[in-house]
Parts: sequence; C-alpha cells; structure tokens
Amino acid sequence: MFQRFACSRVLILLAGLLLATACTAKSGAVDPYTDGAEYVTLPAPHQRYSSEGKVEVVEVFSYGCIHCAHFAPVADALAKQFPKGVEFKLLPAPFSAEWVPFARAFYAARQLGVLDRTHLALFQAKFEQHYPINSMNELADFYARAGVDRAAFMQAATSTQTTDQMKSDLALIQKWQVDGTPTIVINGKYRVAAVHSYDEMVAVTQWLVKRELAGK
Repeated sequence: MFQRFACSRVLILLAGLLLATACTAKSGAVDPYTDGAEYVTLPAPHQRYSSEGKVEVVEVFSYGCIHCAHFAPVADALAKQFPKGVEFKLLPAPFSAEWVPFARAFYAARQLGVLDRTHLALFQAKFEQHYPINSMNELADFYARAGVDRAAFMQAATSTQTTDQMKSDLALIQKWQVDGTPTIVINGKYRVAAVHSYDEMVAVTQWLVKRELAGK
C-alpha cells in the first residue's frame, strides 16, 4: 500500500515529464516499472468507473485523509497535464464510519455543481485552517460558508441516491483491491502500488496512461 510521506510539490510535474521522456528514449528499452511492485495489474474482467471511451484515471481518496490533502494539489496539477484522450476522476472511499460523511459530501457537491470550487477548499479548511469538519452538520456549515444552500446540501448528501451510489462505488473500490488512500487506478486495469513519493506516484501514473493510449 501507499507509503506515508511528506508531499514534494515543486518538482512533481518536471519529474514526471522527464521520466515520460526517458521511457521513450530507446527502442526496446526495459520497462522502468515492474508489475507487482510499483503497480499491479488487476484481475480480469477489468471494470472501469464509467463506460466512456477515454483512458480513465481515478484517484480513490477521502476528505478525512491528511495524505490525500497533501496529494490534492498535485493531483489537480496532474489532471490538467493529461491530453484530450485521458479523463481524471475522483472516487471517495467510505472506509470507516468516520469517512462516510466525507463521501456523502463529495456526492452532494458533485450533484449540486460546486465540486470544482470546493474540492481543494475543503482540504484547506480542514487541514490547514483547522476548522472542525467531521460530521454532516460541520460539513454542511463548510458548504454554507462557500455559498451553497445548506438545506439543499443536506438533502443531496443524505438522499437514497447518494447512499446507493456510495455502496456501488465501495464495491468497485473493493474490486480494485484498494486498501488505503490516496490510490490511483488506471482504466480499472492497473493500480499504482509500492511507490515512495508523490513524484513516483505521478510518474508511474503517466507511464501507465501512456501505455494505455498506445494500446499496450
């Protein structure tokens, strides 16, 4: 599982781009990463999060995870680097009773169309500004401060639709054999595994995406 470490944000994209270039420098060069080490090929049949044709990169995360908070701006920058044939998605992991409210908040924000402007802000409020954000009421207060109707948020977060989506997504997370966060899964086929830094996580992701785009 993903080892816990401090986030290195300055060199992240440069390291990934340099590594992607190095991978194609020589014809027939040995792969820089090993199946079963830096990444894992998941058992078939492979199941994607959606049926869209683009190469799919999914980050399994939680707003309750400080490592996800550290990785969030890196993931945001990474998502903006992908070509048109690649789509980055977020998938909340309700791994515990304490994390269920965070998953519900994600689905509500997405349903209400405010996810883009609240995703990083929630991490910042919880882990940098140290707001007490854990319960549904505290989460509702956060979204209200962000200009979201509190009642509409609570209705969306606690709806049957959200509960069903959360259960379905948890089953997929389990199928992908994800046991910690943040974890990246590519096309429901590869799971980034034993990496030692966020730089390496990004580099492995970019390499696997390139392989999928090439049809390997």
